[in-house]
Amino acid sequence: MSTAPKTAAPAAGRAATKKELPEHFKAYKHVWVFIEQERGQVHPVSWELMGAGRKLADKLKVDLAAVVIGPEGEATQSAATEAFCYGADLAYVVADSVLADYRNESYTKALTDVVNTYKPEILLLGATTLGRDLAGSVATTLLTGLTADCTELDVDSDGSLAATRPTFGGSLLCTIYTLNYRPQMATVRPRVMPMPERVVRPVGRIVSHPLGLVEDDIVTKVLSFLPDRDSAKSNLAYADVVVAGGLGLGSPENFQLVRQLAGVLGAEYGCSRPLVQKGWATSDRQIGQTGKTIRPKLYIAAGISGAIQHRVGVEGADLIVAINTDRNAPIFEFAHMGIVTDAVRLLPALTAAFRARLSPHSRDRIAS
Repeated sequence: MSTAPKTAAPAAGRAATKKELPEHFKAYKHVWVFIEQERGQVHPVSWELMGAGRKLADKLKVDLAAVVIGPEGEATQSAATEAFCYGADLAYVVADSVLADYRNESYTKALTDVVNTYKPEILLLGATTLGRDLAGSVATTLLTGLTADCTELDVDSDGSLAATRPTFGGSLLCTIYTLNYRPQMATVRPRVMPMPERVVRPVGRIVSHPLGLVEDDIVTKVLSFLPDRDSAKSNLAYADVVVAGGLGLGSPENFQLVRQLAGVLGAEYGCSRPLVQKGWATSDRQIGQTGKTIRPKLYIAAGISGAIQHRVGVEGADLIVAINTDRNAPIFEFAHMGIVTDAVRLLPALTAAFRARLSPHSRDRIAS
């Protein structure tokens, strides 16, 4: 890992030396996680961040707080109470009918008001479409720094958040510090952090905070809601088994071998970035730094070299099986099992073997 000099955000590239924290920083305490919900559903990345936030809070010996913003009603209150099952010490809730649909203006007002009132030292959000939009506007409004798409989070002995993310096209990892501003903000992509165990705990303190907005104050209006039908095409981030292909497959026709194996295994299929660039697969199937981050129980990578851009998206998998003709391919450095052979020849054999093994007649023979 390459560690960059501590950089004082928000001015990119401005070097700063480590120094005593300003006196007014002492008013900023505790670690917060924004609990993202849409249409009554909490995004799983929020619970993943609660696990990461719990570790940071324990190191700093401070509280972990959940921040829930949404419409008045059961769903918003349920999200707040559920946060205690993932380690929260308290929860801040902004509930108002104006917040029924996500709009940048209303959510930015809600989150910045809560931050300015209660002053957290660290604020974490998921690097989702909603989270990225909200984090950028909140950081700008608060005049603080934001480290986006982090892969690691830690705190130094002085309490500074060490936020690590890929840089220079993914060839290096850079650790960024926000020295001169508070709160310290970071976004983390889904599946980068492990999902903590849910433990039933008593509901702790819930602090309600008023929004202070009415519908007439908001320029953007929601006229209707159309579900994104394409978003249901892939569930790479939360699949238990993923089969993916790379340029080593040689042709778009051979990429179908990946889809066939995935179909037999009941798995999701994906690809490396070059296949999307060539038009062999759609962008929702891309795995890696600029695609999806996955944490499956089994990941089969066929004809993928394993450059760091791809590695950061898959290294959380429980078992990585790599198939490549090049025994020196980078993927063999982090794969749990490597097979040096032509994936175009091996994939059909694997598909046939798994089909025979997993067929109903095969299961009947095994049971008998």
